[in-house]
Amino acid sequence: MAVTAAPAWRSGALVALALAFALPLLVVLGSWLAGPSGNWPHLFSTVLGDYALNSLVLCLLTGTGTLVVGTGCAWLVVVYRFPGRRILEWALLLPLACPAYLIAYTWTGLLALEGPLQQWAPFPLPDIRNREGAAMMLILVLYPYVYLLARQAFLTQSGTALDVARTLGAGALERFTRVALPLARPAIVAGVALVLMETLADYGTVKYFGVPTLSTGIYRTWFGLGDHLAAAQLASGLLFTMFVLLWLERRARRHRRTDTDQKPPAERQPLTGVAAPAATVGLTLPVLLGFVLPALQLIAWAADDAGHLLSAEFLELISNSLLIASLTALTTLAVALTLVSSHRLLPTGLRRLAMRAVAFGYAMPGTVLAVGVVWVLGWLDGGLNDTLAGLGFAEPGLVFSGTLFAVVFACSIRFLTIPAQGLEAGFARLSPHMDEAARSLGGRPWSLFRRIHLPLLRIPLLTSALLVFVDTLKELPATLVLRPFDTNTLAVRAFELASDERLADAALPALAILLAGILPVALLARSLGNRDDAHHA
Repeated sequence: MAVTAAPAWRSGALVALALAFALPLLVVLGSWLAGPSGNWPHLFSTVLGDYALNSLVLCLLTGTGTLVVGTGCAWLVVVYRFPGRRILEWALLLPLACPAYLIAYTWTGLLALEGPLQQWAPFPLPDIRNREGAAMMLILVLYPYVYLLARQAFLTQSGTALDVARTLGAGALERFTRVALPLARPAIVAGVALVLMETLADYGTVKYFGVPTLSTGIYRTWFGLGDHLAAAQLASGLLFTMFVLLWLERRARRHRRTDTDQKPPAERQPLTGVAAPAATVGLTLPVLLGFVLPALQLIAWAADDAGHLLSAEFLELISNSLLIASLTALTTLAVALTLVSSHRLLPTGLRRLAMRAVAFGYAMPGTVLAVGVVWVLGWLDGGLNDTLAGLGFAEPGLVFSGTLFAVVFACSIRFLTIPAQGLEAGFARLSPHMDEAARSLGGRPWSLFRRIHLPLLRIPLLTSALLVFVDTLKELPATLVLRPFDTNTLAVRAFELASDERLADAALPALAILLAGILPVALLARSLGNRDDAHHA
């Protein structure tokens, strides 16, 4: 049945909505239209080289580390049987629940002179508050990106190629390096690209460890030099790098291939001798270092500070964090539903453009996003005050910038891609014939969406809302910059206390963030278990 043409104003309204969320990005990229800032000679001669070098070295170290750890863990859990494999297969995801800046605080406390590890060790343990230590913290929490994609690639590889290599006399290592690894390369490249994006976007870890990077440089240029233009232009360079990595990640995904018509993966091979316990210990280490030890240290600190659990300050932190996270989740769901469902019901080129325009928010680091949002909302506040003053009304002051609106707006831009992609995948599983049948019975687009699509998309909606909620709780740089003067969140307060070397006092807010982060990891682990059963059925 033919689809009724959409009124032009509706498509235009959807594009306007998408542009509103893309405007901070466009402002940052367009900052060069004002000409180079006068502070560029100073930046070039003093700190810019250090920013670029440290960012590059961090990316090299973190990318290499996550490549080795993530790919190695994925290969072992997919191909071999050893004690604890079923538990470790999902436990390897647990570091995803812990932001890098949280384990940076806890590992600093663990290795301090009065810390438990330093006390128990028979020799002095190294200081991790340097560039290499920051890379280690990032590796511990980011390797699951590579692990997830590599694991899926290994699971979906044809068993025929590995059997042929085995019959030709190839050993286990040779089958991995010459057959399995090249076939999984696109997925692994995609995972490493995501890791590099998160590394460049990190602010809390490198700031706490005193490592000057492009991310911290934007903040210092903005607040130290008071130069918004130079900060925006520096942010545009970081944003361009993010676009390159995003393009690389999408290109890698596009070239992924699965041989579903070939022989399925072989049964897992049992490891014997010393290899079995070695595999168990080797795969336990990332979980132990990236989740278990930091969580235990936070629990120990929080137990000593349990009297503040019901304090007015802590309850206010929870209230502010829940409010911002809830508003962000609702906003992103509403916008994603509007864009994705509109394209499903009445697909046009403009609506597809609007839907794709929101996909770049996740590539924007929090510091870059904060620069763009401040410029946009500052201009909006200025225009509103000038207009009302011209009409003879009192100026309202800051209505958008400097309020919770700015924080929710920034977080919504950053995480809008999560429900957008989730709903797009959910709609892809709904047959178009169902829509045609409803229209043939006289159903209008709104009725079709409300009575058919919405009930069937309940799971993607709830999952997307949970992911956005937890990611907003963990978001630090955008919240740190944009929050109202008298408003704190769990992430900001933990950062402030840790920066003041009050690590034990930072435990309660940090532990609250960690516990919240376990929820989406548990859902992901359950999903992986179901897929694994299907592959080896």
